[in-house]
Amino acid sequence: QLQLVESGGGLVQAGGSLRLSCAGSGSGFQSQAIGWFRQVPGEEREGVACITPSGRDKRYSASVEGRFSVSRDTNGNTAWLQMNSLQPTDTAVYYCGAGRCVSFNGKWLAEAIEFDSWGQGTQVTVSS
Repeated sequence: QLQLVESGGGLVQAGGSLRLSCAGSGSGFQSQAIGWFRQVPGEEREGVACITPSGRDKRYSASVEGRFSVSRDTNGNTAWLQMNSLQPTDTAVYYCGAGRCVSFNGKWLAEAIEFDSWGQGTQVTVSS
């Protein structure tokens, strides 16, 4: 059974950068897409980025396009989310999940239901 663990969160000033890691243990990491989502209290989990098993296809939500970059070690069990130009609105708990990057007309649908094996999350706080 696949288990995921997120790390790398913290407190950063607006305009700063953080790099999150998603480490997998067990089976299935390399054969599944990795999705990054974030959630603030009282709101639904929001899709941020998705990367296919090969690493060739990447999708981003409009709110992070051009600022965040997703990558993975296709021979290992780690994925990363590089976050640049962070804003206070990026403050959330960030999660990674394993599943599928489902798109329609070239746009990632960012549906959390397509993912499972969620980690415990890592807190990202951006101060103004």
